[in-house]
Amino acid sequence: MIELMLQAEQTLGLGLVDQAERLYAQAAAADPHNAIAIIGLARVQLERGDQAGSHALVLRALAIDPENASALRMEARLREVLAGTGQRVSPPPAATPARAGLVGRLLGRKR
Repeated sequence: MIELMLQAEQTLGLGLVDQAERLYAQAAAADPHNAIAIIGLARVQLERGDQAGSHALVLRALAIDPENASALRMEARLREVLAGTGQRVSPPPAATPARAGLVGRLLGRKR
């Protein structure tokens, strides 16, 4: 999985957006709880100029991992940009204090 994500990142960096999308989609399909793959898909949408689609994917990533710093920064910036265009923007999901993010999911599995 790590190699797939690294390849997707490199591919996006080279501007090969369609190929990067396929790789990130493969990673997300293999692990639907992979917030980093979803953020990658959001970055692909942003490269294509689809800010609303990118924001929707970032919100999906935050629903998986509310503490993901990249997703939080990206969401705040996209919300600001979209609000400036007059588009209505959904707020990010609220983090649940003790069980948010990867650590919370892992601790929750031990029960």
